[in-house]
Amino acid sequence: MARKRAKLQCPTCKKAVKKVDADFPFCSERCRSVDLGKWASGAYVVSSPVTDGDEEAVESILRHREEND
Repeated sequence: MARKRAKLQCPTCKKAVKKVDADFPFCSERCRSVDLGKWASGAYVVSSPVTDGDEEAVESILRHREEND
């Protein structure tokens, strides 16, 4: 049975790209720069929901710092 190959696309402009292309995973230096600019401007963010466990850990760290200052 033959496997289907996923078509790779530039994340910026969606043009087809190959793994052997010099600018992979982008199609060009321009698209690479556009993506970098989005990260630098804050257009992209990595976030996760805050859970009760996370809040307790932060409070514990802050208490520890206050005790040691």
